[in-house]
Amino acid sequence: MCGAVRFTAKSMGGFGVCHCEQCRRWAGSALFAVTVPVADMAIENAGSIRAFRSSDWASREFCGTCGSVLWYRYDKGVDGAGDYEVTIGLLDDACGLVLEREIFADEKPDCWALQGDHPRMTRAETLTKYGVQVDGA
Repeated sequence: MCGAVRFTAKSMGGFGVCHCEQCRRWAGSALFAVTVPVADMAIENAGSIRAFRSSDWASREFCGTCGSVLWYRYDKGVDGAGDYEVTIGLLDDACGLVLEREIFADEKPDCWALQGDHPRMTRAETLTKYGVQVDGA
């Protein structure tokens, strides 16, 4: 929002929506995010980024100046963190993006629904897909 952190995403695909409780609390609603590979992300003024360790497997990053939500990152990848899940509200132009998936769909409040034919993974399916083990799972 304030412009302290700027980035260029050299490539990105469609977007996904996360309905987990943490994302809803962090973003104020479901988290709408597009995946940007680590190698395709260029960040200006990265010193202004702050991170919050939200689980044993991921962090959420935000602007240290204004507090704007930036992205979510799993702890897998070349540099110790995975691809960026960039919130689509940060993009200069999100037109034309395609909704590819919903995760934690079984945790979605019943007051909203997204249209379209795309995968809707439950919490268990999501954790399995991303190789996350919790509470003996």
